[in-house]
Amino acid sequence: VQLQASGGGLVQAGGSLRLSCAASGRTFSSLALGWIRQAPGKEREFVAAIRWSGGTYYADSAKGRFTISRDNAKNTVLLQMNRLKPEDTAVYYCAAMGRGNPRIKVVSEYDYWGQGTQVTVSS
Repeated sequence: VQLQASGGGLVQAGGSLRLSCAASGRTFSSLALGWIRQAPGKEREFVAAIRWSGGTYYADSAKGRFTISRDNAKNTVLLQMNRLKPEDTAVYYCAAMGRGNPRIKVVSEYDYWGQGTQVTVSS
């Protein structure tokens, strides 16, 4: 599976960004997709994920501000990030796992990773 993330950038606190991830190399319907981020000096942490069925999962820090969605026709997953905060600054990775894996919030369970895109939120 190849994952290509895009859409990062620099934004002021309170602003919005939309990340996009294009998947190829495996049937899209067989995958659950997630966004994981890593801030400088910190461990990677789960942000949001979505199943083929459309079921969504969010970290507490993302609830109410971020929305994950997928376009199965385009093999793409999106992360709309609103009301961004400086603490959201990180490299954001698109990642995938088999769709039946129940541990969708566990970072180490993801089998496939994209290259990451930098999100910087200034105060």
